[in-house]
Amino acid sequence: MTKKIVLRDDEMPTQWYNVVPDLPGGLQPPLDPETKQPITPEKLGRVFPMSILEQEMSTDRMIDIPEEVLDILKIWRPSPLVRATNLEKALGTKAKIFFKNEGVSPVGSHKPNSAVAQAYYNKIEGVKRITTETGAGQWGSALSFATSKFGIECKVYMVRVSFDQKPYRKSIMQTFGGTVVASPSNETNIGRSILEKMPDTPGSLGIAISEALEDAATREDTKYALGSVLNHVVLHQSIIGLEAKKQMEIAGETPDVIIGCCGGGSNFAGLAVPYVPDYLEGKKIRFVGTEPASCPSITSGVLAYDFGDVAQSTPLMYMYTLGHDFIPPGIHAGGLRYHGMAPIVSAMVREKMVEPMKLHQLECFEAGVLFAKTEGIIPAPETCHAIRGAIVEATRDLNEPKTILFNFSGHGLIDMGSYDRFYNGELHNYDYPEEEILKSMANLPKI
Repeated sequence: MTKKIVLRDDEMPTQWYNVVPDLPGGLQPPLDPETKQPITPEKLGRVFPMSILEQEMSTDRMIDIPEEVLDILKIWRPSPLVRATNLEKALGTKAKIFFKNEGVSPVGSHKPNSAVAQAYYNKIEGVKRITTETGAGQWGSALSFATSKFGIECKVYMVRVSFDQKPYRKSIMQTFGGTVVASPSNETNIGRSILEKMPDTPGSLGIAISEALEDAATREDTKYALGSVLNHVVLHQSIIGLEAKKQMEIAGETPDVIIGCCGGGSNFAGLAVPYVPDYLEGKKIRFVGTEPASCPSITSGVLAYDFGDVAQSTPLMYMYTLGHDFIPPGIHAGGLRYHGMAPIVSAMVREKMVEPMKLHQLECFEAGVLFAKTEGIIPAPETCHAIRGAIVEATRDLNEPKTILFNFSGHGLIDMGSYDRFYNGELHNYDYPEEEILKSMANLPKI
């Protein structure tokens, strides 16, 4: 078979798939933290455009992708599906390993799939400025790219440890016209408050979200955009799996195992959820979500209502969480350093549809180096977790002829500082102490 399967432009999906109506057990609604009742669209409309909220709460299975969004997505989509034959050979496995290469986007990751859509919906509602947070910088880069296409101003609060570790992500944001500051910052009340208490904090996505939300809520011309976790982000990312299904059919293959790295859950869900109908029809598909041992929300967290941010300004979401006060260590997979998991992915874990896999930093970098040597692409630290998961599955039984599909969520060409630290022996494995997790989860809202 050919190593790479590329669809034509006219074969790109023109609709997104919404998994919500197909989820066994359904989703619990987000709650208003003040009333503990399902939150109203009017209240969420202070920071989100109404068209995004309609998608967030939609029960339609298929939703049309606007032509203006498709035109921009076609810059890099459809993305290639590649069989990792050289990696298979190096492992000595009879498993077939395929990966969906989302690293071909303008910013090198899957994130623009949602950023372009969110920028478009803000534009048609007259929004002039969007605030957001970013962990490793991939979402901030994606939204800066997307807003540049629609003439919208973009302000990014970047987690401090990644701001220091990944200076070129900042350069990408600036190149596309975005403004980026390290979080916590002196530009918001919550940022100043945290800096006063913890001046040396590495920051967290929960803190950065709080800052971006506060900024958006205090300006009439500004809305907020989130790069993962929420239903509408998973919806936009479903284009990954919809394309992959067509490409796997061309290859004459059906995946036995589908793998993605899990931070907030969007890239994993984007590949996995289009296969949920097949799973529900009885096809034997295993969904494996890989996450860092230093931020193990689905392997060590609890399923509960929790805030999405430190300042407790988001709605309460029913998800696997380590507690909104959780501040993970400064591992290099910055995009995976989030305390909660997408409600959609959480529901799939709850129903035992998703198997969580906890992985250590060093084994993931080792997997990334092997992948680079065999397949010729240097993966981002986050993506290394998916690659390690694929290797674990392929080597459980070297003689088992299974088919593995994983999401190559982004390349690592702007993250080479992390590889330098890996080669210099400066990276270490880190299991987040159970007592610290328990301390953070003690502050969960009482519902």
